[in-house]
Amino acid sequence: MGEKSKSKGGCWGWCIALVIVAIVVVAVVLTVKKKFGHSGSDKAAPVPGPPGAVDQKYATALKTSLQFFDIQKSGKLVNNKIPWRGDSGLKDGSQAELDLSKGMFDAGDHIKFGFPMAFTATVLSWAILEYGDQMDHVGQLDSAQESLKWITDYLIHAHPSANVLYIQVGDPVADHKCWERPEDMTEARPLIQVNASYPGSDVAAETAAAMASASLVFKKTDSTYSSTLLKHAKQLFTFADNNRGYYSKSIPEVQTYYNSTGYGDELLWAASWLYHATADDSYLQFVTGQAGEDYADWGSPTWFSWDNKLAGTQVLLARLSFFKAKDISNSYGSGLQSYRKTAEAVMCGLLPESPTATKNRTDDGLIWVSEWNSLQHPVASAFLAVVYSDYMLTSQTPKLKCDSDSFTPSDLRDFAKSQADYVLGKNPMHMSFLVGYGDKFPQFVHHRGASIPSNTKTGCKDGFKWLESSDPNPNVATGALVGGPFMNETFIDARNNSMQTEPSTYNSAVIVGLLSSLVTTSSIVQSFT
Repeated sequence: MGEKSKSKGGCWGWCIALVIVAIVVVAVVLTVKKKFGHSGSDKAAPVPGPPGAVDQKYATALKTSLQFFDIQKSGKLVNNKIPWRGDSGLKDGSQAELDLSKGMFDAGDHIKFGFPMAFTATVLSWAILEYGDQMDHVGQLDSAQESLKWITDYLIHAHPSANVLYIQVGDPVADHKCWERPEDMTEARPLIQVNASYPGSDVAAETAAAMASASLVFKKTDSTYSSTLLKHAKQLFTFADNNRGYYSKSIPEVQTYYNSTGYGDELLWAASWLYHATADDSYLQFVTGQAGEDYADWGSPTWFSWDNKLAGTQVLLARLSFFKAKDISNSYGSGLQSYRKTAEAVMCGLLPESPTATKNRTDDGLIWVSEWNSLQHPVASAFLAVVYSDYMLTSQTPKLKCDSDSFTPSDLRDFAKSQADYVLGKNPMHMSFLVGYGDKFPQFVHHRGASIPSNTKTGCKDGFKWLESSDPNPNVATGALVGGPFMNETFIDARNNSMQTEPSTYNSAVIVGLLSSLVTTSSIVQSFT
C-alpha cells in the first residue's frame, strides 16, 4: 500500500514538471513569434491566381448591397428592378438648360449632393478595377458598372464648361420639411454651382477623381465614353488646382450637410487617379512635389471617408511602389516611399495585435470613429486593408513591419473579414446592418421611399405620418448599409433615429468594395490599363 502511494506521488511530480516545461516552451515560442512576425517565416505566401472557390456568405451580401444603388436612382428608370420605385427628378437641371435627371439621391432624402456622390463613384470604380474579376465570377460586375455609369452620366452633364461644375440639386432645408416619395416631389429643385468666382477645389477634384477612375473602368468596353470621362477629369483637375478654395467657404449653406475640412487631399487623390489613367508624369510630379509636401501629411495615419481621401491616396500610390518601382524610382522613388510608409502606418493602426493599433474600437473589435454613421470608417478601413493585403501577396512582400512586430497579408485579410462579419451579424446585437441580408436586419430604416407605401400619394406635409408610424417600413430598402451601432454596441431601430438608421450611397460604395474583395480567395492584382 505504501509503495503504491509513493509511485503515485512520483507520477504527479513528473506531470507537474512536464507542465512547467510545456509552459516555458510555449512562452519561448510566443516570444520568438512576436519578435520575428506572426508567420514565423520571411517566406512570402504564394501569388494568388484567378478567382477560386466562392464564399457564399460574401457573394450573397455583395448581390444584396448592390441593389441599394437601384433604389437611389433618380431620373427615367430603364429596366427598373425595384417595384416600389418609379421615375423622379425628370426636370432636374432644366432651369439651366441641363439634363441633371440622373445621378443618385444621397441618403434617405432627395438631395443630389455632388461631393459624396462623386466619392461614391470613385470608390465604386476602384472596387471594380481591383476586384472586377471577382464581381464577374459571382455575376455582379454588370450591376456595378451600370450603377457607376448612372452617376458618371450625371457628372458629365453637371460639368457643362471647363470652369463650371454643378454640385447640388435641391434645397436641403425645404427637402427636410417634406416626407414624401421622390416620385411625388413638386417643390422647387434649385441648383448650386462652383466656378472661378466661387471655387470648390475639394468637390471639383473629387469629381475629377471619379471621372478619371471611371475612365479606366470603361476603357475596354466603351473607349469613346472613357475618353469623354478623361477629358472632363483633366479639365476639372485644372479648374480645382488653378482656383483653390473650399466649396463650403464659397457656398456657406452647404456646411450643414457635407462641410469640407480641406481640399489638399482631394487634389492629391485626383492627381493620383489621373496618373493611373494617363501615365502622364506631370500628375506624379504633383503628388510627390510641393503639393505632397503641403497636403500629404506623411507619417500621420488618417481615416478614409467622403471628407478625407489621404489614406486612400496613400494606398493607391503604394500600388506604384509595389509594382512599378523600377520604372519610376529614379525620379519619384522617395516621394512614393513616403506615401507607402504612411499607408503602412495606416495598416499597422488597424491590426488589433499591432503595437501601434488604434484604440478606437468597440469591445467586440469594430473600428469606431464617429457616432454619426459609425459604420463608414470600419468598412472603408477594411476595404483599404484587403486591397493592401493583395498588393503584398501579388508583389511577394511577406511582411508588414509595425514597430517591433511584423504581420502578413493574411493578418490584414483577417482584420477585413472581422469588420465585414460584424456588419453582417457577428456582433452582440446578432443583427445584420445590411438591410435584406440575414434573418435580422433594421426594419425602420430612415428612408422616405421605403417608409411610404408605393400606392399612396402624399404631399409634402401629410407624409410625415409615415415617418411617425410605429409599423415597419412597407418597402424593404434592400442593400442599404445603415449608420450602425453606438460605441457601447447598442442600436435603436427607429425611423426618426437618422444617426443610426439612415443609409447612404457612399456607405454602399465601401461595402461593395469590401465584399467584392472577399467573395473568393485573394485575387492577383492586375494593371488598371
